[in-house]
Amino acid sequence: MASPIFFAILSILLIAVSWRTIGNIRSHGFYRFLSWECIAWLLATNWYVNPFSLHQIISWVLLIISVYLVIHGIILIRQRGKPGKDRADKNLYQFEKTTALIDNGIYRYIRHPLYSSLLFLTWGILLKHITTELLLIAMLSTVFLYLTAILDEKECIAYFGEQYTAYMKRTKRFIPFVI
Repeated sequence: MASPIFFAILSILLIAVSWRTIGNIRSHGFYRFLSWECIAWLLATNWYVNPFSLHQIISWVLLIISVYLVIHGIILIRQRGKPGKDRADKNLYQFEKTTALIDNGIYRYIRHPLYSSLLFLTWGILLKHITTELLLIAMLSTVFLYLTAILDEKECIAYFGEQYTAYMKRTKRFIPFVI
């Protein structure tokens, strides 16, 4: 019975972090919050471990990739993104208010390493113990992350203009050389 309680605690934390964007369906943060809720459900209900099965090994590989992507992405945002106060969008977290387009490191290959990290996290958790219900939740999380990326790209085009459009043509959205 700990799973619903754990999910409730995670949801309260996610609401506290996402309160600015929950009510704005046109913000990428709205769909990111929904994806986070799906991931929280997966985490709260699906941490079965049989450490030597093939799907567990694949799961851990995906989870390690997820951690790498989020750490590398955030480091680059802080080092090269030049977060500034001249971006007045109240729906963005301070670290998201980049004033310089980042196109090196992992950003040389994919536009959304932080969202990609969430995709790998979603599917890595799912592979701990696959059920039909959890597969549907993982698919829903993936759809929400796709919508998050689409809206984020619109926001970036509005801010960076042609520079971001050209960047989109030479990078993939989530996985280098694939999609």
